[in-house]
Amino acid sequence: MKKCVYCTRSEIRARTIIKNKLAFAFPTYIPITPGHTLICPIRCVATVDKLTRNELLAIFDLVKKLNPALSEAFNTDGFNYAWNEGDSAGQDVPHYHLHMVPRKKGDTGIYEYEPRKFLYRPGSREKTPEDELKKIVERIRKFL
Repeated sequence: MKKCVYCTRSEIRARTIIKNKLAFAFPTYIPITPGHTLICPIRCVATVDKLTRNELLAIFDLVKKLNPALSEAFNTDGFNYAWNEGDSAGQDVPHYHLHMVPRKKGDTGIYEYEPRKFLYRPGSREKTPEDELKKIVERIRKFL
């Protein structure tokens, strides 16, 4: 796989906050709030399904270590965690990265968290009937 900017840009690696054998974390240059950090595997893979179990554990090990540090550093009381996969979902860099966004009341980032406003189609949506949800479960399980 072709190496991405997270792998090739020395200034990104130079701002590494913390790393372990399989993952590293650095502040994004376009933060939603102060302290907005990206956590990546060292190996360049684009999607979560390409990560090994050990890489996933390494990423979440850094989350556990960064959580209290970012909370103290930025006087926050919450976090948003997210990742985008694929062009259609807004993934700009083809290297898996978990966004860790420190939050506090009154911050200047996107404060309101209503996923239906940006993840789903706009407008009102009726609840899906339970029998339809069960059919969806069965359909997905066929591929597991």
